[in-house]
Parts: sequence; structure tokens; C-alpha cells
Amino acid sequence: MARWLWVLPPVVVLGLVFLYPLGLVVQQSFSPESGGGAFDAYASVFASQSFREALGTTVWLAVGATAGCLVLGFALALVIAFVPFPGARAVAKFIDVFLSFPSFLITLALLFVYGTVGMANGLVTDLTGAEGPFHFLTTPWGVLLAEITYFTPFVMRPLLAAFSQLDTAQLEVAAGLGARPARIVRQVILPEALPALAAGGSLVLVMCLNEFGIVLFTGAKDVTTLPMLIYGKAILESDYSAACVVAVVNIAISVGLFGLYRVVGKRAGA
Repeated sequence: MARWLWVLPPVVVLGLVFLYPLGLVVQQSFSPESGGGAFDAYASVFASQSFREALGTTVWLAVGATAGCLVLGFALALVIAFVPFPGARAVAKFIDVFLSFPSFLITLALLFVYGTVGMANGLVTDLTGAEGPFHFLTTPWGVLLAEITYFTPFVMRPLLAAFSQLDTAQLEVAAGLGARPARIVRQVILPEALPALAAGGSLVLVMCLNEFGIVLFTGAKDVTTLPMLIYGKAILESDYSAACVVAVVNIAISVGLFGLYRVVGKRAGA
């Protein structure tokens, strides 16, 4: 009885703060304001071109950003972990701090450098008098660059933890047998890093699927992801039933991928 009394308060708080609002979202998705059947809102949203385009854009941005983060994160983690240079420990510590930065801050920094009125365009204009050539941040490729820039440390963190557990004797033996660095990376380091890569990649994939701030701050008007579609339906169009349907779909995808991340993370120990 005493244990249940200790458990009850946090369960009540969790229910009121999270589960009850989530339940309202699910209920609203099955209760269209215009009336009709329980699944009419789902049928209407699934049949709309805007939802299919938003789903496709969300998936390809998330997959592309995850692939970019895996490649870049693996390369940078290799340099930090195995290439001795002054400040390597400070860089590794900075990665931990970087994880606490909000996503819009990185996007804002990219806008200052590569935005339409950013430093790079200003420099070209000052030198040539012509308009600067950098306008890619308002395109899907700009969103992809911003997501890779922000989420790469989330891959590097578990990789650095995995590399710290790697027995350096294996590297020394491989080098002593005449193996080149590329072969050592491919046959010794990469197999040990695969669980950490899978864990970091799964986390980045989940976070990219739900990213809202980066898409909003880049000003990419032609890039509509599921979170942006929810915002548009709820705030701009006041179509709360459709917004709730998209939100339920987004939650279902995210929870499924998060479950995959937890399984992979436990196996990786990251």
C-alpha cells in the first residue's frame, strides 16, 4: 500500500499534464466538428494531396538528414577519437554542450552566414556589385543542411562513447601486420561502431521526423513537413480535426521509431 501511495502522485501528474491532452487529440481526430463518421476525418486527410506531399517530404528529409549525420558524425568522431591534436578533449566536451542548444539557434546562425542578406551574399555583393548567389537555405536542401548541422553531434556522442571502449591493442596489432588506416577503419573500428551508429541514427531519425523550428526559421515556404502541416491546419485554417489526424499519424510514426531506438540503444549500450 505504501508503494502505491508513492507511485500515485507522479502517475496523476503525468495523466493530467500529458496523457489527458494526448487523449483529447486522439478523441478530436475521431470526432469531426462538421459531423460524420469516426473515420471521415482520417479518410479526408489521407486522400488530400497536401498530406501525401507533407508525409513524403518529412520522410525524405528525415532519411537524408540521418544519412548525412551518420557519414559526417562517423568521420568527425574518428578524427576526435584517434587523431591526436591540441584541444581534442575540449572539442569532445563541447559536443556535450552542443546537445543542449535549441535547433533554431543553429538555423539562425546559418541565416546570418548564408541567408539572402547574410554575410556570404554581402561579401559577394561588395566585391562584384552583383547579387549574391546563396539562396539555398529557403529550399529543401537548405533545411537538409540545417538538420545535418544540428543533429550530427547526436550521432557523434554515442560513437565517441563506443570508441572510448575500443581496445587499442587491436589497432596496434592491425597496424603491425601492415594494415593501412582505411582497412583498419573498415575491418576493426566500423564493426565495433555499428551498434552506436544504429542507436544514434535511430535517435536522429525520430527527431528529424518531429522537427519544426528548423523548417520554420529557414523560411522555406515550399517545404511542408507533418509538423508544419499540423501548424497550418490548426493555427492558420482552424481545422482542428484534420490537425489532430495528422498529429496522431506523426505520433504513431515517432513512437514506433522511438521503440526501435530503445531496442537498438540497449544492444549498443549507448
